[in-house]
Formats: sequence, C-alpha cells, structure tokens
Amino acid sequence: MADKRPAIRVTIVTMDTHLASATERARHALKKKMPSLELTIHAASSWTVDSKALANCIEDIQSADILIVTMLFMEDHFKPVIEALKARREHCDAMVCAMSAGEVVSLTRMGGFDMSKPASGLIGLLKRLRGNKEKSQTGGAAQMRMLRRLPKILRFIPGGAQDVRAYFLTLQYWLGGSEENLYFMVKNLVNRYATGEREVLKTKEKLEEPVIYPDNGIYHPRLQGRMSESLSDLPKLVSDKKSKGRVGLLLLRSYILAGNTLHYDSAIAALEAQGLQVLPIFAVGLDARPAIEQFFFQDGKNVVDAVVSLTGFSLVGGPAYNDAKQQKRCWHH
Repeated sequence: MADKRPAIRVTIVTMDTHLASATERARHALKKKMPSLELTIHAASSWTVDSKALANCIEDIQSADILIVTMLFMEDHFKPVIEALKARREHCDAMVCAMSAGEVVSLTRMGGFDMSKPASGLIGLLKRLRGNKEKSQTGGAAQMRMLRRLPKILRFIPGGAQDVRAYFLTLQYWLGGSEENLYFMVKNLVNRYATGEREVLKTKEKLEEPVIYPDNGIYHPRLQGRMSESLSDLPKLVSDKKSKGRVGLLLLRSYILAGNTLHYDSAIAALEAQGLQVLPIFAVGLDARPAIEQFFFQDGKNVVDAVVSLTGFSLVGGPAYNDAKQQKRCWHH
C-alpha cells in the first residue's frame, strides 16, 4: 500500500559535493524511518559547469520545508540563491544557515530563534562566551571544543534557548559529517520543526547526540575503523629496511568522515607502491599544525622526509590567510 502521509522536503545547499555520498547514504536510511521524506543536496560548485544545476537548486528551495544552507562564502555561490532563500524563509518550517556569508547566516529561522534580529539576550551572552578573537586560542580544535560545550550549557535553559541549542547541534552534525551524523541531523530537525500537516511525521524518538570523532588523527584505508589517534595503529606496508623514505600526507577530516576518500586511498597506494612509507594525518580544521606537531614530530625530531598536502589549502590558516612566520615556526622547534 502506498504511503499516504504528507511529504516533507529537506533541502541542503552547500559549497561543494564532498558530503554528497554520505548524504545519499543517510537518505536511504531515513527513508526506512520516514518513507515520505524527500532529501536533496545541491552544490554551488556545480552551478558554473552544469546549466541546469542552479535552476534545480532554486526549484527545490522554493518547495523545501526544511532548508540547511552551509559554506556559502563567495558571492558567486550565495548571490544566485539569496533571493530564493529570502522568499522561502517565512514559508518553510525551519531555515538553518551556518558558516556562510553574513547575508546568508542572518536568514536563519528556527522556532523562536531568528538571526535577523539584533544580537541581545541569549545571543549576546553566547558572543561573550566566545571571547575575544584575537586573544582566544587559534585553530579548529578550540572552536570545536566551544561548539561542543554550548549545547551542554543550553540544555538546561528553557524556552527559546532550545532552538539555539538545535542550531549548534546542527553545526556539530554537519562538521562531523558522517552518514550517521547527517542521518541524526535531518531526523532531529524534522522531529523538532515539522509543522502543519507534516507534524504527523514526527517520531517519539529522543534527540540523538552527534557522534564525536577524533579532532586530530591518522588515516589509512587498511586501518580498522579507517582512523585512529594512535600512531602505533598505522599499517606498515613498507618495512623500515626496504623503505625509500617516509612521506607525510595532510588530509581533510571532512572527506574522511564522509567516506569520500578514493582520491586519498589512490595517492596512499601509489606512494606505497614506490617503496615509500606513508603517514597520512588529518586535523579538525584547515590549520594542520596541531596534527603536524602530534604526529610528524617525536621527541622533538621530525619523523617524515617530505610532506604533501592533499587538502587544497595552505598549510597554516586555510584559505583565509597564510601566516609564513607561523608556518616556518611549525617546522623549527
């Protein structure tokens, strides 16, 4: 018998396709729980190469019940969809906009949480908790610790604080972008924000906390669980006697969590085939220094002969800046 329950449409708009495969796997799992759920993901990076991609994205925005918008920093990415997002904002059940240009983030509306309103009350408190940017510890690890702390603080504050908590939990799910976390992200947003005829789709399951993965670690396709925080777990496919050297690889954690690693696996296999030992590492953010200091140095000595970055970003600071002095200091303890 066909499912006669109302459909609920969840649309994700983001910068690129690296979470597409994990989202597709999450979609299949969600359909078993919510057969009438329609989950789509659109990547801004495809709009310049596929003439229909942008039109399809706007069409899905116009009919979405829950919208999740992330990583739209550049004008080429957010300007083509900003008007469609504005038009849909007051008509969808929830719109979650994060890690994007200010014009996009301000469109967030989740229950009583409205980012278009002046920062006061609880939001002002959260900004003070964040501290002075110049004085705070730099790097993704410190930001992730704060992000994990905030939902725990907000859990015990009644009223609109629970919508703010849902916002920060959504960020955690996305940044820990595995199939499991994307599944929990969508399910929890539907359970909290589905309104009107779609309320019947809510389940009575309790909110699922994000799965926490290592901030910094090592990766290898033959490693049990594919990632670890212990260097001793790394498979040694090339012995010390036969090794022609050791190459350190810098990888993006987000691609590993999403299971989008074929390009990494191929590079690792190619280097090992040349008789090289490979030490692939990842960091929680775009600044790889914490992982470099943890895994590329032992007793103050460098343990790799060369470093190859497969992240697409500069070694220090990501795309926003390149601190040459800090980069030099990273290699001279």
